[in-house]
Amino acid sequence: HGPVLVWRMYRTSAWIGWALCFCASLAVSAQDYPEDDEMILDLIREDGTQPETGEEPSAEFLRCNKAAWRMPGQYLVILRQGSHESHVQRTIRRLRAKAARRGYLLEILQTYSGALHGFLVKMSSDVLHLALKLPHVHYIEEDSSVFAQSAPWNLQRILQPYGGTSENGTYKPPNDGGMAEVYLMDGSVHSSHREVEGRVLVTDFSHVPEEDGVRVHRQASQCDSHGTHMAGVLSGSDSGVARGAGVNLVRVLNCQGKGTVSGALAGLEYIRATLLARPVDAVVILLPFTGGFSRSLNTACGHMVATGAVVITAAGNFRDDACLYSPASEPEVITVGAVNSADQPMALGAGGTNFGRCVDLFAPGDDIVSASSDCSTCFTSRSGTSQAAAHAAGIAAVILSANQRVSPVQVLQMMLHYSISNTINLLSLPETHHLSTPNLVAAMPPASALLCRSVWSERSGVTSTDKAISRCRQGEEMMGCSSYAPDGVHAGEAINESGGQMECVAYNGPGGKGVHAVARCCVTSDLQCQVHTSPQPGQDAECVKPQHHLTGKMSTGCTGNDRSSAVHSAKTHVSQKPGAVIWSGSRPHHGDRRRCVVKDSVTSHALCCHSPSLECHLLENTSADKEQVEVSCPSGWTLTDCNAFSQGSAILGTVAKGNSCHVHSGAGADGATGIAVCCRIRPPDQSAAAPH
Repeated sequence: HGPVLVWRMYRTSAWIGWALCFCASLAVSAQDYPEDDEMILDLIREDGTQPETGEEPSAEFLRCNKAAWRMPGQYLVILRQGSHESHVQRTIRRLRAKAARRGYLLEILQTYSGALHGFLVKMSSDVLHLALKLPHVHYIEEDSSVFAQSAPWNLQRILQPYGGTSENGTYKPPNDGGMAEVYLMDGSVHSSHREVEGRVLVTDFSHVPEEDGVRVHRQASQCDSHGTHMAGVLSGSDSGVARGAGVNLVRVLNCQGKGTVSGALAGLEYIRATLLARPVDAVVILLPFTGGFSRSLNTACGHMVATGAVVITAAGNFRDDACLYSPASEPEVITVGAVNSADQPMALGAGGTNFGRCVDLFAPGDDIVSASSDCSTCFTSRSGTSQAAAHAAGIAAVILSANQRVSPVQVLQMMLHYSISNTINLLSLPETHHLSTPNLVAAMPPASALLCRSVWSERSGVTSTDKAISRCRQGEEMMGCSSYAPDGVHAGEAINESGGQMECVAYNGPGGKGVHAVARCCVTSDLQCQVHTSPQPGQDAECVKPQHHLTGKMSTGCTGNDRSSAVHSAKTHVSQKPGAVIWSGSRPHHGDRRRCVVKDSVTSHALCCHSPSLECHLLENTSADKEQVEVSCPSGWTLTDCNAFSQGSAILGTVAKGNSCHVHSGAGADGATGIAVCCRIRPPDQSAAAPH
């Protein structure tokens, strides 16, 4: 496989940062053994010496000091300095003749007559001693692999934003993920591959269906191909994201890469029982597969997250809405789509990466070079959302290794917060999914902070009583709530509490074509949020406790424009009045009283949040001649809420994308103003300061 392998690695744009192969000398004498001599390679000792002969060796045998990179059976025969091209041909003829007399065939692959004279030959090692005795032979070197000296594009991409690559371009993450344990639910793994040897534990669990067809070619290399590639991306010594993470293989896929929902459920039960018997602080479960929507599979995955495991899955390769598939549609798991080296949605034949609101982020998934099951030193390039999910699982392992106390949702928040934003061209996706599909490419996070993400609901029905509901995950606090209607017809939003969990509710307006609820869900140390209601309609809702901050602004049930002054980082929740169209009826207020100022007919609710060293400020941006306004929080600050008001026309919607608030107003809007609430956890050595 050697020559083809090296050619492929230079042909693909992906490969890979390793050291060149430095070869140590193993000497063997080329004394005048009889031609029928039974000299064998055992005479070559591992330390490179030979039995005492009292003579200087006339030729040497060289072997690469990296055993996994050696290419047995393929040898470079190098002639002495001063040799000519005629000596090369003469040596080849003599070697052919000597080998033929002993029943061996050999194949000359290449001749050299430039910087050195010699040839590359494929032959049995039993012929080696004959070649060593030939005149003019200076040394024979076993061929070996060499590798380009730069990190592959996928590893460069996940480190690029934060300077994680070293000066020579090699991959250098914050840690090796060694404190995390990964459960890989896949097929078989070629566990003796030099990339993953010693890193993969093949468990005794196996629940796979029979292969389809009567003539299934069940070569081990084919059965191991997907799992081996996944293990390499996860923790491969040179191709892996988290090179110190232990991988536990749970077999749920057959040689065709096919499994069943029942088998996946059994695999999750096995993992659960294993963790109960031997608890682990930092656990990642990778499901690099997808199937049709399954309530039972989604529920089982959600349960694993509730027990503390970070569950990561592939979005699917069907160029479709990920919400139609499982486990990609489960809200508690981290669902990963795939991009190529240009940060564009991965295309795969007639299909491509899935998309939509059920995707949490994207990761490299196109032309990913990793371990191949063809041989213990082989590599291959594969594409798919499975590869993307493996990158995310590796990043999660690194995060957990830095702090094993973080929850699964905190891992997600860190991955989202430090992702590369707004590089994906989503125009190739269906228009209805442009806004709800996250424009985020996974990157390795350097540190923790206040982290927030937007959670979109599905689109509501079209009657005036229809509503959409968005919820945060367990462990997150809702710090903002907004609504978005593609046609601009909506009746505002509200925050309700149900079963101890906050819900962001958006109401469809009369004649509207449906509305989305968009919750802003945040995590940081000891973050707690509460809803406070105004005593009566028209009165202000206030945060009672002095250490609490108002962290957003919302309005429902009022019409017209309210230019009331704003609250310091406020969140209003007002009762819904059917049929009303919101133009942004209230604004947060800076001042000593942290309150939501509203009109007489409106009942307001204030969402009050507290965390050590939490500080929040308001940013506004007004545009008199544009239908879109953007307000961005500065570096070090996190967007917790996004709202707007306009003097002249309806606000079609506000969308929090990354760390920016995007406002879409109707045609001819007069002075649309975007309002962004920016919060942070103040560093210990910094005093309070407002962003600007």
